[in-house]
Amino acid sequence: MTTVTEADAFEGLRDALGLLKDREQVAERLLDSSAKHSFDPDKELDWDAPDVEGLWYWPPELCSLYDTPLWKRMPEEQRIELSKHEAASMASMGVWFEIILMQLLVRHIYDKPLTSNHVRYALTEIADECRHSMMFARMIKRSVGEGFEMPRLHHNLGRVLKTVSTTPGSFAATLLGEEIIDWMQRMTFPDERVQPLVRGITRIHVIEEARHVRYAREELRRQMVTCGPAEAAYTRIVCGEAARVIYGAFHNPAAYARAGLDPREALAQVKASGHRREIMQTGAKRLTDFLDEIGVLRGVGRRLWKSSGLLA
Repeated sequence: MTTVTEADAFEGLRDALGLLKDREQVAERLLDSSAKHSFDPDKELDWDAPDVEGLWYWPPELCSLYDTPLWKRMPEEQRIELSKHEAASMASMGVWFEIILMQLLVRHIYDKPLTSNHVRYALTEIADECRHSMMFARMIKRSVGEGFEMPRLHHNLGRVLKTVSTTPGSFAATLLGEEIIDWMQRMTFPDERVQPLVRGITRIHVIEEARHVRYAREELRRQMVTCGPAEAAYTRIVCGEAARVIYGAFHNPAAYARAGLDPREALAQVKASGHRREIMQTGAKRLTDFLDEIGVLRGVGRRLWKSSGLLA
């Protein structure tokens, strides 16, 4: 049996550290990109233009009930109506998560050098997220009038996460909240079947969110190399439980009710839908591959991810 000595462990740590990119250089490049490719949604988007009759508010294939027996019974007008409420529901979830993310970022930089590029970019990202939250809220008010509240359990779990999460746990949860929605939005903004305003909103979010994902990935990789074994194990569990919470948040019963459907029947068919499971796992694959590579998907954490439905 091979025994791993302290020298072996140190050598492995040194090799892993060698793969890390310089934190300040990464932040500097992201700041440059922010200066060139940032948007003011109030000015960039035509909020007064009427909706186009017959266009979707979300690609039909990304609607949670797509290809289920219930979907096949629904008239086209009701399917489009459902897409409107699901788009508004995901935007509501996005605002909820971005408020959590902003608090996690503020906690992360609290003890960091205030003149560093790393801190400056974190503040830039917080400014981005403020604009995104206002953009999503304006879209919700315009399309359906009233936002979708998160279920009380999810709301309170978010309160716990932003209070007790470790730094690597914070960045793992950040990526979980960002990358699946980002994948869906990358399919949405080029889709001419979708309302122009929704396409414009998703385009802005995709462009700016790419920087946020890069920042979080680089920092999470660094944290998983430099944190201790106990913190790494805790991060795996927190990330796995966050996957279970986020998956559930994608399917808000109120969205089905507002579209004139029975929420219980709708949720049961979503749960049984092979198409929906494939969509969610495909949307999460780029993230799960990365988390697996850096050692997050191990042990209990991996089992939690599988039970969430996001990991094949």
